[in-house]
Amino acid sequence: MKEIETVNKQKILIVEDDQNMGTIMVDYLEMMGYDVDHAADGVEGIRMFNAGHYSLVILDVMMPRKDGFTLATEIRQRNRDVPIIFVTAKNHKDDLIKGFQIGCDDYITKPFSTEELSLRMKAILKRCQADREEVSGRTAGKIKLGTFELDLRNMILKRGTFQQSLTRKEAALLSLLYQHKNEVLPRELALEQIWGENDYFIGRSMDVFISRLRKYLKADSKVKITNVHGIGFKLELPE
Repeated sequence: MKEIETVNKQKILIVEDDQNMGTIMVDYLEMMGYDVDHAADGVEGIRMFNAGHYSLVILDVMMPRKDGFTLATEIRQRNRDVPIIFVTAKNHKDDLIKGFQIGCDDYITKPFSTEELSLRMKAILKRCQADREEVSGRTAGKIKLGTFELDLRNMILKRGTFQQSLTRKEAALLSLLYQHKNEVLPRELALEQIWGENDYFIGRSMDVFISRLRKYLKADSKVKITNVHGIGFKLELPE
């Protein structure tokens, strides 16, 4: 146990109103070496999130006082980068799409095994760390996009006095588009490299990220992200 705790120092916030489920998750993740806090509802969850620093947040969707979607929205207003996993008793497409639009990184449907939860968490945390290392490891760390400059190290998009802070995924996706500038970036490649997997719901999430990037870049009419129907996206830049 001591050896596991020394290696793994990630702090996890679980927001789950089912006390039995919450206790099982806490006990298992602590056994795996995580530092875990448990909130019984969304109101307590946002209070704990604001008071702490977490590597990952696990949210139940259906909770009293404040549901998981509302809580995730408030978390995203404060921190655009912390990974979020939704726990849901439903498998409705609308709920899952709404979760990805808010900014969750993954979802898991009840009933689930603790081993499945642990594997999903490890995959997300590993992907986050790899993305950070890729961004910080770039030599120049800056990319010209027409009249914009993308500062990869600090994940900021700049144009004159304008500055837009980007999430880890937004910066990674824009960087990947730039690597394929003026040619098609296949959807499957973007999903595998940025999200680590390719499925319908994550694909819908990527569409939301593309819409955000278009909004950020709209001040320069010569910089466009266009859809190539059924294939992917193209970042069009002036030569």
